Amino acid sequence: MGRRARNRRPEVLILNSNFEPIAVASVIRAIKLLCKGKAEVVEEDSRIVRTARLSFKAPSVVRLNRYVRRPTPHLKVSRRNILARDDYTCQYCGKRSKNLTVDHVIPKRRGGATTWENLVSCCPQCNARKGDRAPWEAGMKLIRQPKRPKYIPLFDFALFVSLARQGKWEQYLKPFYDAMEID
Repeated sequence: MGRRARNRRPEVLILNSNFEPIAVASVIRAIKLLCKGKAEVVEEDSRIVRTARLSFKAPSVVRLNRYVRRPTPHLKVSRRNILARDDYTCQYCGKRSKNLTVDHVIPKRRGGATTWENLVSCCPQCNARKGDRAPWEAGMKLIRQPKRPKYIPLFDFALFVSLARQGKWEQYLKPFYDAMEID
């Protein structure tokens, strides 16, 4: 895959035969699946794809004809995934920002683990105010208790959350996003 293809934003949602979202891909990848008879178009885009002999609307959502067994995914605890789970919102003051840190609710020094249940998004001001204390010791409250998402998508977690919150492909992603119980 060339540099250009890697940097392109995914444009087509790939659904399993049971309508579970399993991937996002380029239009070219989706067209290859369609041409090989491995998928069918569920929703079209307004853009037109032209070949030497044909022109047709680009797919926006495709569904695989056969069920693909889903491996048990493992969702890594990472800064990017914690920020996505918390919708880039400080869990102490509610400020939305892209400039957030990740805070251990129970500080590491006191035995706090680096887990989904002990990490939250935090603005630099609240992080400095809380310091190396538990929230209740600093007179702070969490807006929402941190927890591990229940549903783990097969593709990138942060991308899945972003797409589900944007509304693009909402009818296909929302049921799985709601099942995560992160809001």
